[in-house]
Amino acid sequence: MENEKNYIGVLLDGRYEILEKIGEGGMAVVYKAFCHRLSRFVAVKIMREEMAKDEEFRRRFCSESHAIAMLSHPNIVAVYDVSHSDDVEYIVMELVDGITLKQYMDKRGAISWKEALHFSKQITKALAHAHSRGIIHRDIKPQNIMLLKDGTIKVADFGIAALENEIQESGQAIGSIHYIAPEQARGENPDARSDIYSLGVVMYEMLTGQKPYTGETLGEIAVQHMSSLPKMPSDIVPDIPEELERITLKAMSCQINSRYQSANELLDDLNRFTQAQIAAENKPEFENPAVAPVRSVSEMSRDKFSLRRKRSGTVAYMSGAFGGLVLILCLFAFLWNFWLKDVFSPAERIPLPNFVGSNYESIVNNADLAATYNFKVTYIIDTDTQSGIILSQNPEPGRSMMLTPDGISVELSVSTGVVLTPVPDVAGTDYREAVLELQKAGFTVEVENATSSDVPKDSVISTSPAANEQISAGSTVYLVVSSGPQVQYISTPNFVGLTEDMAISKISNSGLTYGGSEYVSSDQEAGTVIGQSPAAFQEIEEHGKITLKVSSGY
Repeated sequence: MENEKNYIGVLLDGRYEILEKIGEGGMAVVYKAFCHRLSRFVAVKIMREEMAKDEEFRRRFCSESHAIAMLSHPNIVAVYDVSHSDDVEYIVMELVDGITLKQYMDKRGAISWKEALHFSKQITKALAHAHSRGIIHRDIKPQNIMLLKDGTIKVADFGIAALENEIQESGQAIGSIHYIAPEQARGENPDARSDIYSLGVVMYEMLTGQKPYTGETLGEIAVQHMSSLPKMPSDIVPDIPEELERITLKAMSCQINSRYQSANELLDDLNRFTQAQIAAENKPEFENPAVAPVRSVSEMSRDKFSLRRKRSGTVAYMSGAFGGLVLILCLFAFLWNFWLKDVFSPAERIPLPNFVGSNYESIVNNADLAATYNFKVTYIIDTDTQSGIILSQNPEPGRSMMLTPDGISVELSVSTGVVLTPVPDVAGTDYREAVLELQKAGFTVEVENATSSDVPKDSVISTSPAANEQISAGSTVYLVVSSGPQVQYISTPNFVGLTEDMAISKISNSGLTYGGSEYVSSDQEAGTVIGQSPAAFQEIEEHGKITLKVSSGY
């Protein structure tokens, strides 16, 4: 923007030297900078000045800071520091050497389904990590996904991310319209499944080279997200595997309950599909069973043409017979897996109970249930639900399941309830480092200043709650930060008219510091004080310097 302040050349906090602008968005500008303390290049995101005046944007920027500081994952752009002052608010992040997924797709169009699968799994892992910390992104799109030279994906720009329990934007459609989840388009509060929908749209675009929904107006596109079905990806690119197409369309289902209910659930399907593809590619081919009769070199040379005719006829006959046999066996295997096994198998089929809402401990400690089911548990932070309560299950209740010797596999999501975390001991550390450490531990931080003659300026005096005290995740920790010793002010005496020696003695006795003398010619007797700085009767800090102007005579 035309009136945007130029930070190039500025040294932030005496540490981050701004070198060049590398990007910008609606609410912040991103610069390349050099950290002199750790001797490394970093990215510094600085809030736009006009945005800093808007309380809502300041809140969102603060939300981003707190959110990404809690995340540590190889597929998420790392945050190193968060700082603010009266003039600037900024985040220091990992400097990523790569391009956005959008830039990559703009060059390539539709990418291979194998490459799309590779990228999708990494994005899903990043979201699974964020969701496990109670954080949703809310703006997953190719522009916010970085691609490194080695093929590594890093999800970036949690600019409108927020802790799930802090979302209060009801009535607002938050996100980018081409990738927005239907519930977001309706102005409802999004959750982790909203990120999954947006990822599904990104997967669709990677596979086909096209966005699923387009229109002349934003409203027209939003309506399509809420009520339409996209064109089948395989109708656009025929070689897309059917299972990968199914996974993509399930991820972007407009019905939230028909979608994948967690990123881990989506990742499981992507991994199963990957393993199936590897198995199929490594399956050995059947060798030709036809064996040609052994002939001598002389016989083969005499009857080469005749031999070829006989061998080709034998091979054709045997190949046809073998192919028919293989076809019959494949058909039988198919029927066995999908029908005959259930008909002839002595295994019992039972309807799956509804475990949702039950206490997990009571379920796993039930001998009858333990003998029947093989439970796999994922713990989810849910401060609104008592610890140990089952939030969801897969497969869904009522589904008819076959009882096997290994038991029926059931995936359960269990609430952790309120998670207690010890407050880190940050006393004596620089307050900026302390803020970052507390935020990474999952706390909100408020800073208060207090004078101290023992603790250096900008260092932490204490925390409230105290260090090592166990409190719930997301609680506020108050930092008491030293502003240095309490400053005493005194009124400067009048030293004019005194001799230089008398003035110096009086300065010392007044709790001030002698700062030297300047000698000038005057009609006053040599050695007489004819001026002072600061002037008499001014309020200055205790031990402040006083300089004298002394007559040198004629």
